[in-house]
Amino acid sequence: MALSLIINKGFTLSNMPDLADTRLMSRLLIDLGVNVNWNFGKVNFNGFPKSNEASYELVRQMRASILVLGPLLVSKGSARVPLPGGCAIGSRPVDFHLSALEQLGAKIELKNGYIEASAKKLIGCEINFPGISVTGTENIMMAAVLADGQTILRNVAKEPEVEDLAEFLISMGAKITGAGTDEIIIDGVNDLNESIFTIPADRIEAGTYLIATAVTHGDITIKNINSSRMNNILDKLKLSGAEIVSNENSIQLSMSQGSINSVDISTAPFPGFPTDMQAQF
Repeated sequence: MALSLIINKGFTLSNMPDLADTRLMSRLLIDLGVNVNWNFGKVNFNGFPKSNEASYELVRQMRASILVLGPLLVSKGSARVPLPGGCAIGSRPVDFHLSALEQLGAKIELKNGYIEASAKKLIGCEINFPGISVTGTENIMMAAVLADGQTILRNVAKEPEVEDLAEFLISMGAKITGAGTDEIIIDGVNDLNESIFTIPADRIEAGTYLIATAVTHGDITIKNINSSRMNNILDKLKLSGAEIVSNENSIQLSMSQGSINSVDISTAPFPGFPTDMQAQF
């Protein structure tokens, strides 16, 4: 959704989840000047952002809204974005985002709770992330696709969602290789083309349904889901006693045994067990 800030030719996302977070993101983009039109799971975005300042009231409600920083900077040449909130899982600062943007040539200042960034043009370079960050990787990918020259990102997140973003960007004319590995190479282009993209099924949502079924000793088939992205979740469910049959497009789970086995879990970046599934287990 944040890409709408740099694709003023318009694009459409289908299979869009109608959730509080996606509606909040829509309000943030509309406040910045983008036209957002919802139509039964399809959302069309068009128009150039008119403002470079993101609403404090909206950004503070959702940490993922930091993803407007890179695209807004590229689009307007400057961005004023509040430090994000909305996450109760410990302290997750945005230092990785800011350091990487500075390495691309942006001037960054923190003033009165706002990130103020400016750059006439971002210049490609080599960036080594000091730690793995999904949103950090995504933010810099979106900024770097329109930077001059080549950008090499190392120690990046390998999550499937990063691959999805790369696939979407490539469909619009971006030049990206290596998504899904720990090194992504981006050759900057002048602009991005209009595109339609279908949002893949959410592995965390699918995992939540599977656990709910196991807890209630039920039976479920989830369709249109890439099971290879969920091996770490499925392995733990099997250890707990669930019977699982999966292929590349569906997962079937049944819990016929009387008791559920306890399992030990350690979360880790992909392909490890996802943090966002620990609460459900």
